[in-house]
Parts: sequence; structure tokens; C-alpha cells
Amino acid sequence: MEGITFYPQGDRAVTVRFGTEINEDIHENVMKLTNLLKQEPFSGMEEVVPSYHTVTVYYHPTRLSKTSLHPYEQIISILKQKLISSPRITLQNSTIITIPICYGGNYGPDLATVANFHQLSETDIIEYHLNQTYKVYMIGFVPGFPYLGGMDKRIATPRKETPRMAVPNGSVGIGGEQTGIYPIESPGGWQIIGRTPLHLFKATNIRPSILKAGDIVQFKQISEIEYENWDGASTCI
Repeated sequence: MEGITFYPQGDRAVTVRFGTEINEDIHENVMKLTNLLKQEPFSGMEEVVPSYHTVTVYYHPTRLSKTSLHPYEQIISILKQKLISSPRITLQNSTIITIPICYGGNYGPDLATVANFHQLSETDIIEYHLNQTYKVYMIGFVPGFPYLGGMDKRIATPRKETPRMAVPNGSVGIGGEQTGIYPIESPGGWQIIGRTPLHLFKATNIRPSILKAGDIVQFKQISEIEYENWDGASTCI
């Protein structure tokens, strides 16, 4: 278990850290442990939350199996055993989801800012953004917000110095070397280059978020007319 560290999150959660970099190999280990815990939960486990390079495991201290160990020590022991077993987990093929996006104009107010920052045309920015496939590394910030890895570094752009108080639902933004999609209206400081008409998060659904960690996202450009006439019934193209 070289390179793997553990640390508590209060008295009801433990985080397992696999490293500090954002890369496919580390995230594969994250997802293997996540999937194993979901398939074979231990007594008292409540939730498992994957991120770029960590897995946080939430538990109820009074519902753990009775042992002489302190709850934290017991959880660490359980997780170490799970880590020994996790390499046997075979990850399912990632689900590929196409997200329609209308770039620029009223839907992408920061597209020109990003283009000027890199001394490129807006068409170049759109092309670089479209020509990548993106992996969903984690869901966070607000419910259903996907952090997407794999963006072309040629369009990496710092966040806004002053965040907006309200970013519209569906806005697609760039924050540093990442791109992401705002699933609900919320404050935010990412550079907004476009918007999708899809509703990525619906709290009343059995599965509220369309996207999950491990999914693959592809963007497909649509016009303003196509955006405005989107029927809202589809989840992807």
C-alpha cells in the first residue's frame, strides 16, 4: 500500500488518498475501491464519495461490528483489507454521453475573454474544446456538477477574479485546466464559454445526476436556434 495514506474527517468519515496528481491510473484505483465498497459494504457504512485522487468513506460509529478497536482504527483495518481485494475489481466500460453546447453569445459570455487571454480566435477555442473527450473525475461543488478532466491545455484559463453571483443552469465553463458544467443556477467563478439545454440534475429523479464519476463526456456544438428549440425531453444526443 505504498503511497496510500489515511486521515479522519471528524468522527464519522475517513479519507483514503492514493496520490496528489490528477491522472487515469490514480483515478482507476479510486474507482476500484469505490465500486468494491458499494458492492461489499461493511456494517455501519453509510456513503462512499470518490474524487480525483481520494475516496471518502462515511460510517456510523455505533453501527460498526463490536470489537476492541477504536472506531477509527477499525475503519482503517477494514479499508486496508478492502484495498488488498480491490485489484480484483473489473471496472465496467465507461458510459459515453454526448452533451450539446451552444458556444458564445448570450450563452457563452466569457468566450471572447478566453480567446483574448490566449491570443486565439473564438473559433480556435471552440475547436480545441470540442476536439477532446472528457472523463468525469468527480461530482461536487453543487449537486451534479461534473469536474471533467482531459481539456486541451492550450485553452486552460484562470478563474474570474470576481465570481458571478448567479451562473445559469447548463453553463459550461473553464477553470484552470478543467472544464465543467453548472447543473443548477449558482454562484461561480469559471469562465463561461457556452451552455447546454440539457438538465443534468433533477432532485426528484431516482438517479438525480445524469453524470457520474467514470463517465466519458463528448461535446457537440449546436446553434442558438437549436438551443432555443430544444424540447427538453432528451438527456443526450
